[in-house]
Amino acid sequence: MEFKVYQKELELQSRGWIPTFHDVTKEIGNIVTMSGVKNGTVCVASHHTTCSVIVQETSHDLDKWGIEYLQHDLLDIMKKLVPSFDEEHQYRHPGPVHTAYGRFVNEPGDYTSLNTDGHLRSVFFGRSETMTIKDGVLDGGEFAHVYFIDWDCVRARRRQLNITVMGTTEDVEDRKYNGGEVIDTLPKYMDETKQYMPEFDLQLKDRK
Repeated sequence: MEFKVYQKELELQSRGWIPTFHDVTKEIGNIVTMSGVKNGTVCVASHHTTCSVIVQETSHDLDKWGIEYLQHDLLDIMKKLVPSFDEEHQYRHPGPVHTAYGRFVNEPGDYTSLNTDGHLRSVFFGRSETMTIKDGVLDGGEFAHVYFIDWDCVRARRRQLNITVMGTTEDVEDRKYNGGEVIDTLPKYMDETKQYMPEFDLQLKDRK
């Protein structure tokens, strides 16, 4: 059985003044097809520390900023958990050394380090997602879309998303575990937890 690894990079452009949601579902699907992998996994990973990758349902309604309603609901929650960086010294980061480092590496201004909210928000969702490939198709269910989120709002930026497809180019055997029988994961009461107690009589006598 042949095992194959296939990699591509997606170049994206974020707006900068507001978190940008990039729907890359179509591109990920195309890369899976191009890879020739029929069964395996695809890892979608951000190249940046202020960005996240999520798998979520698409929301058809858009607000005035062109953001889907479900995405804006997510933004509203994140603003409560991690307030937007609106004032200098709102967060401990960046300190004077980090700001000086930004100048050393030729950042356009001290303001580019005022993206602490983006760094913290990316921690909540992580920088990557891994999905299953079945019979050459990305297995996202009926509604799943893949989004690259740029939380950094200090400036418009070019971004990179790394795609790694791994798997076999051949068919696999029947995937059904135990013939497809539904697994019962509910807790089971042991006999000692169901023993009679005199207090039960109040209820039991009423049934007679």
